[in-house]
Amino acid sequence: MKSSLFCILSSIVAANATSVPSFLARDSVSASLSSSASLSTSSSGACTGNTASTRDQWCNYDINTDYTTTIPETGVTREYWFDLEHVTVAPDGRSRFALAINGSIPGPTIEADWGDTVVVHVNNKLPSSVKNGTSIHFHGIRQYYTNPSDGVVSITQCPTASNSTITYKWRATQYGSTWYHSHIGLQAWEGVFGGIKINGPASANYDVDKGFIILNDWDINTVDQLFDSAQNDGPPELDSALINGMNVFGEDGYANQTGTRWNTSFTEGESYRFRLVNGACDTHFKFMIDNHTMTVIANDLVPIEPYNTSVLDIAMGQRYDIIVHADQASIAKNFWLRAIPQEACSENQNPTNIKGIVYYGSSPSTPTTTTGYSYTDACDDEDMSNLVPIVNPYTITSNPLYNESEPVSLGKNSQSLYRWKLNSTSMHVSWDDPTLLEIYRNHTSFSNTSGVVQLPRADEWAFVIIETTLSVPHPIHLHGHDFVVLSQGSGTYSAGDITTNNPPRRDTAMLPANGHLVIGFVTDNPGAWLMHCHIGWHTEEGFAIQFVERYSEIQDLIDYDSLHSNCQNWETYQSGKNFAIEDDSGV
Repeated sequence: MKSSLFCILSSIVAANATSVPSFLARDSVSASLSSSASLSTSSSGACTGNTASTRDQWCNYDINTDYTTTIPETGVTREYWFDLEHVTVAPDGRSRFALAINGSIPGPTIEADWGDTVVVHVNNKLPSSVKNGTSIHFHGIRQYYTNPSDGVVSITQCPTASNSTITYKWRATQYGSTWYHSHIGLQAWEGVFGGIKINGPASANYDVDKGFIILNDWDINTVDQLFDSAQNDGPPELDSALINGMNVFGEDGYANQTGTRWNTSFTEGESYRFRLVNGACDTHFKFMIDNHTMTVIANDLVPIEPYNTSVLDIAMGQRYDIIVHADQASIAKNFWLRAIPQEACSENQNPTNIKGIVYYGSSPSTPTTTTGYSYTDACDDEDMSNLVPIVNPYTITSNPLYNESEPVSLGKNSQSLYRWKLNSTSMHVSWDDPTLLEIYRNHTSFSNTSGVVQLPRADEWAFVIIETTLSVPHPIHLHGHDFVVLSQGSGTYSAGDITTNNPPRRDTAMLPANGHLVIGFVTDNPGAWLMHCHIGWHTEEGFAIQFVERYSEIQDLIDYDSLHSNCQNWETYQSGKNFAIEDDSGV
């Protein structure tokens, strides 16, 4: 299937061929898998890690190891149990309904070592009286030959019904920082999200791993309540945002200010690693710590050559690993940590007061008085020239075949609701009929409204050209792959104007307003993979497409009993209830 918006070149350049690895064996909680092998493995067992002066090492491996072909064989399984429940929370001091995993927002951090197997059991304990199916997607996890564990309703599974459990199983073939979140409707932004930390080497030394800083926008109304406004009138203005589930509401010094700020301590002379995640529904942040310089060492689970910056752009769905040196105690004892919504693409009522505190010594009893770095309000990616991958596993030798293109389009459907279109279609798929179930049944034609592009051949490049003439930027996220960013900029794409010499590699990149984004990925991972805008409203309004990659090999990955049982539970649960999904895309 070829369109003028997406130029798919699935037969341009042969890549480093890989077949199904032996470490993915058939068992009762994961998809059934082939047994041929190509990835090299080691039986060295669990790694003891590294030290503050040897962060580039990881037992028998190091930061230069090509993790796309070499994975430690640890023999370790990390197992987690998640209970999804209704809760009442007050993260900014204002009480409202939300969803939580094991009672917390963000949910528990999944932690594993590079090469470990991760098993996550999700128990849906939401009330059965309302529409409460769920799923968990492990954002950025490659799911190499484990497509059924990607956790996307209508694509890889039916929703997991209330009072039902689903089990996901995948291998930590990458290392670094990412997150998980629900992938049904807007549930992720009701509180169903948390961090994923995969230990491995790092491209710069540091003393202490401080863990996650997860940023997300927030409102006294739920995102489901706000979606009606989004469909009818465009994106709503959100009240505020949170840092690790905390912030204040109201101006400093006002008696009616509520909530508490997140804070963290520094010791002069130490260096600290932070794992930044933008988990927002519709907020692009600039992140900074007053008076401190950040060393960026990774983006989206891709280790990069370290570079320094004082202001960091982070779009919805993106992640950055940073190191901060505690060298400013002589200037002040506490400093603002700022997450600033960019009003060029996201409206927020509290744009200057989404702040935490970094302090030396004892925790501050008075507000800080430090000043933030200057910046230009904009919704851009970090400069491509800074995002230099340390490992360069691919050779890109051909330019994309540039044909004609159409802009990403926005219009209203027959109900006068806003809908985004890709590939001339607005995604609308069914919870009870996921793509993997269709593939298992040998169906080879898909509804045009689901925006399916088939990539039948193995280990070849697919280039995707996305363009828009609208003044709205979009964070584009691809499941199942890292992609190379071949071109990104304003205006329409010019044929042949791509970067092939070790371009940035990530899984979420910005399509600029009135601009273009050209990405490339290798068809080395059979499955049904979603690509979509990571603005919550836009995903629900159809801004998505799916790639059915190597159709003939997907059936062997599907554990039909598990898939069918989950769908059967959903069918029984929703029978007789008004659970129509015509008001959103289905993913």
